[in-house]
Amino acid sequence: MSLRDFLERFRPVGTPGASATGVPADRTAERAAELEPALARLADVQQEAAQIRATAEQEAEALRQNAAREAARLVEAARERAREVRRQAAEPLLREAQQQAAALRAAGDRTASVIREHAVSRMPRLVDLAVADALRLAGGEREEP
Repeated sequence: MSLRDFLERFRPVGTPGASATGVPADRTAERAAELEPALARLADVQQEAAQIRATAEQEAEALRQNAAREAARLVEAARERAREVRRQAAEPLLREAQQQAAALRAAGDRTASVIREHAVSRMPRLVDLAVADALRLAGGEREEP
């Protein structure tokens, strides 16, 4: 309560002198009557604000759902594209591995060819030694070539 309100209580209702009938001023009712239209408008504004918030929440939810759908679509597209990207990334490595395998195969073929040639050149001598050993073991001596 303000000082002014406190002092208003002691203010005479009527003029001094003979008694006059009067009703003391009801300041509370006056204030309520004065504030009621403003408060009513404020209630309307609060209601409008609540409607705006509700609409904004609905729009935000719709945006979230759209964003979630778009994100899922992007993830699916990325997964599909990942196979092709992996294949493209592996292609040079695979090509290099195939070249290395071909080089190793060629080197192995050359080594095998050298071994075959060496074996073919030594075969007659080894056959003669094997026959000589077989004959010696069988009892018929034969001279070594």
